[in-house]
Amino acid sequence: MLLSWSSGKDSAWCLHVLRHQREVEVAGLITTVHEATHRVAAHGVREHLLGHQAAACGLPLIKVPIPDPCPNQKYEQALGAALDEAKAQGVTAVCFGDLHLADIREYRERVCAGWGIEPLFPIWHEDTRELAAAMVASGLRARLTCVDLRLLRRAFVGRVFDEKLLRDLPDGVDPCGENGEFHTFVYAGPIFEQPIAVRPGTISERDGFAWANLVAEADSAEAQSA
Repeated sequence: MLLSWSSGKDSAWCLHVLRHQREVEVAGLITTVHEATHRVAAHGVREHLLGHQAAACGLPLIKVPIPDPCPNQKYEQALGAALDEAKAQGVTAVCFGDLHLADIREYRERVCAGWGIEPLFPIWHEDTRELAAAMVASGLRARLTCVDLRLLRRAFVGRVFDEKLLRDLPDGVDPCGENGEFHTFVYAGPIFEQPIAVRPGTISERDGFAWANLVAEADSAEAQSA
């Protein structure tokens, strides 16, 4: 199977769960990337940082280029082409890290049915407070790459997803950011052979969100400024 990889904590936790299931083999990670900006859709993470994550996981990475904005038809065409190639190599399922948003799950199930691919949701309906605590207790660490400024202060962007952050989240904000309150970039945890040294870099605001321009310490000066 392939794992739908957002670069964030939920997909990372999915990989952790799957690696404890003997009957499951994760063949690789698959991620949609905006072709103009070279950044991960929704999370705003720079494309080359995905390479650091895939190397730390010890898995191949399939990058699917999409336009920005991306109508559903374009998204489905791009992802479908990638999955057709994966199916030719024996892949039969794709795993998603969705938790509670039924409309998102229904969309994925409908589209996957059209591709002849089985969609799997190994952490579906987990209690997000318990799940967030389990992630932190396992050693998983991530930085908040994006926050919704209607719900969280700008100061949250770039922060580490840890016990202190969970305590500091305002009432009404889901501990896993399931309603889009925040997105993350995982840099350490039980799925990685070694952690990735990253720092927030510059912070920018657009469309009501604050974004951390994450920088990996191992990158060249050219990569850090891209």
